[in-house]
Amino acid sequence: MDLRNYSLVTAAYWVFTITDGALRMIVLLHFHTLGYSPVQIAFLFLLYELCGILTNLFGGWIGSRTGLKATLFAGLAIQITALGTLSLLNPEWAPVLSVTFVMGMQALSGVAKDLTKMSSKSAVKLLVPAGSGNSESLLFKWVAILTGSKNALKGVGFFLGGLLLSLLGFALSLQAMAAAVLLALIVTAIFLRGDMGRSKVKSRFRQLFSKSCEINLLSAARFFLFGCRDIWFVVGLPIFLAEILEWNHESIGGFLAVWVIGYGFVQASAPALFPNKGGMESREGAKGILIWGGVLTVLTASIACAVHFDFYLLWSVMIGLGLFGIVFALNSALHSYLILSYSDSDKISLDVGFYYMANACGRLAGTLLSGLTYLYAGLPGCLWTSAAFALIATVITVWLPRTGACCEVFPKEK
Repeated sequence: MDLRNYSLVTAAYWVFTITDGALRMIVLLHFHTLGYSPVQIAFLFLLYELCGILTNLFGGWIGSRTGLKATLFAGLAIQITALGTLSLLNPEWAPVLSVTFVMGMQALSGVAKDLTKMSSKSAVKLLVPAGSGNSESLLFKWVAILTGSKNALKGVGFFLGGLLLSLLGFALSLQAMAAAVLLALIVTAIFLRGDMGRSKVKSRFRQLFSKSCEINLLSAARFFLFGCRDIWFVVGLPIFLAEILEWNHESIGGFLAVWVIGYGFVQASAPALFPNKGGMESREGAKGILIWGGVLTVLTASIACAVHFDFYLLWSVMIGLGLFGIVFALNSALHSYLILSYSDSDKISLDVGFYYMANACGRLAGTLLSGLTYLYAGLPGCLWTSAAFALIATVITVWLPRTGACCEVFPKEK
């Protein structure tokens, strides 16, 4: 295991993740304070998610041709630009101009996020030694650590965003975060060695969509899995806490931070929760996401029932969200392992980029539905829609291989 490069890539991803979480909370709370509706706030994030879709698709192809270092550095540089430019937002501007400007900068941030994420997660497959008897278990372990720590630090970013907004205001908060990402970029550019992820054979453009059956199925399930989370978490829950429970900015940011940090710790600990004497295998992972996907569906529907009938509302939301985070984290950890396990090492950025394109599509759908559903049906409507998405994600995983090879929807390139 190349711990040096792994540590550098992970550290850069950590810094980026903190600023990404803080940016989301700052924008959401700032514009809610200005009186924007849930749907208007949801639209602020739409280009962020839409650009993530395109970035994952084309970024994977670019990464296979230029190497992962180039896409990682590009992601950090674009985030610096987005944060610095967004800090120039003028409160005197008309609402239409303000929303357009923020959507544009969020679009840049979406490009930056998915370039950085695709580069960092693809690098794990290349840095774990292949061919050893426990390579699959090591892969599960290190990708779980990277993903879990990332999510925990995103929770720190949520809390930091609420705190910075209260202490420094909108513009200074963004400028301070831009400086932090700049420092991460400089350190990584100086010390990161080697040329990671450059394909030995130049990938053809049509290979962007030519995937194995396993990757297609897993990507479809990922779409509905992350849509399931974001439908009630992105817009509906924070506005519910502000409007119905009357929490202040620091309380909302702090609560969401604790949830995401806990979720990240569970995700990072997932390998210890799936002991297997023979080591982790893709077939075991496929069984796991089917079982835990079913648990997530039942749990989400139960929370929806409790909130719909106003059954100890505060406790139903608090306890329900905690349990949802645990089960969702286990699902996500298994997904993150399986995509690397199914991917071809020589085309890792192409496969991972395609997979996270589906992830971004799910987040886009979830973000839009979060605002729309909360506007017309409140938090119960968000939860019922979330439960439906969880059910669809679980059903799709039925066809993942658990005993033998999976048929191929598109034949692989020779």
